Amino acid sequence: MRRDGRPAVGMKPVASGCERDHEGWRNEDALALMAASEPRPDYQLLNPYALPEPTAPQIAAALAGVHVELPTLLAAHAALAGQSGGRVLVEGVGGWLAPLADDVEQADLVRALDLPVVLVVGLRLGCLNHARLTARAIVADGCRLAGWIGNQVEPPGPHADAYLDLLDAALPGPRLGLLPYAPGTPPAKLAAKLALG
Repeated sequence: MRRDGRPAVGMKPVASGCERDHEGWRNEDALALMAASEPRPDYQLLNPYALPEPTAPQIAAALAGVHVELPTLLAAHAALAGQSGGRVLVEGVGGWLAPLADDVEQADLVRALDLPVVLVVGLRLGCLNHARLTARAIVADGCRLAGWIGNQVEPPGPHADAYLDLLDAALPGPRLGLLPYAPGTPPAKLAAKLALG
C-alpha cells in the first residue's frame, strides 16, 4: 500500500503467541506490520490485544484473563486511520471463523469498519475446500471479498497450476497475487508481487 509514497499503517487487532520483551507482550506479525508502517504507529494501537498463548484467540484471551471488546478495536483503528490518512491494513487472526470473544467475531470488526476482505490461501493439499468454505463464510457474513492471494507455504507440487486454475474459477474475487515459496525473502520483495491498492 505504501508503493505510492503515501502514509499507510498495519494493524493486528488481536494476536496470540506473543513473546514478552522489555516493552511488554509482542507479536512477530504485528512487529512486521509496524516495521512496514509509515508513520510508525504506537504498538498498543497496532496490536491492542497481545496474548501470550499460541492458540485460538478466544482461548488465548481467556487464559490471559482478557475480554476482547469491539469498541477497543474500533478506537485503535480510528486512531491509526487518523495518523495515516485512513489507509490501514488490518490482519486477522486464527482464520475467518475463529471468534475473538464470546460476543465478538472477526466479521463484526470488518462490518463495523466496512473493510474489504482479502483471503490468503495457503497453497497445499486441502486448500480448495478451505478457501471455498472461507469465501462462502465471508460473503454469508455480509462482508465484501475483494480478492485472494495465493501463498506457496511449501515447495510447489506437480499440480500447483491446477490448484491455481481451480481457485481462480471458484473464488468470487480476483487473484491479487501469488507469493512464491521463498523462505528468508524480505517482506518488501514479496509485497511487490501483490496488486493491493
